[in-house]
Amino acid sequence: MKVKERMAADVKTVDMDSSITEAFRLMKENNIRRLPVMDKGKLAAIVTLSDLNQAAPSSATSLSIHELNYLLAKTKIREIIPKKQKLLSISPEAYIETAAKIMRENTVSGLPVVDNGKLVGIVTETDIFDAFIDILGVRKTHTRIDFYVKDRPGSLAEVTGLVAARNISIINTVVYYDEKKGKYKMILRIEDLDYEPVLKDLKEKGYEIDSVLVKDASD
Repeated sequence: MKVKERMAADVKTVDMDSSITEAFRLMKENNIRRLPVMDKGKLAAIVTLSDLNQAAPSSATSLSIHELNYLLAKTKIREIIPKKQKLLSISPEAYIETAAKIMRENTVSGLPVVDNGKLVGIVTETDIFDAFIDILGVRKTHTRIDFYVKDRPGSLAEVTGLVAARNISIINTVVYYDEKKGKYKMILRIEDLDYEPVLKDLKEKGYEIDSVLVKDASD
């Protein structure tokens, strides 16, 4: 799955000379927490709700509401952008897991999507979560079987062959290395809720079963 399949294409932006008031208004009206900042038509920075809150006067101030509004309207975005901000972006053709990796490594919750120097969208942590939920198929009724696989060529083919022999459809499979156990673990999701035949076949082939979960889509 690529970023372009999950990004929001209708991106709200502000300019360097936009006011804090305008940025607050856009975030509130659109229920968002970050805005790309444009300078002469090009992406220049990202301003977040946290940046705006830090720049706004403290609630303990003695200023009147009119004075506060005046200050917010006068303060420009260019004045509050973190000076050492590292501007991160991603291509619409990048894979969704690449976006997740960049966000995790840089502790950011959203990335502007840039194509040939043009801002074309924004992808957020919520988009990433939704994508992985769909990829894993957890919204469907299914049986999840977790077990340890043999570290040898052909293990995946053997497992899928066992399931196919039972005329059962596989929703998805995930294999990862369990460092605590020092073994590879597979998560197998099948559409059939009658999982006992598959479980029996796996055990007969020597696979170590870790857990089984029957998941109803309504849960």
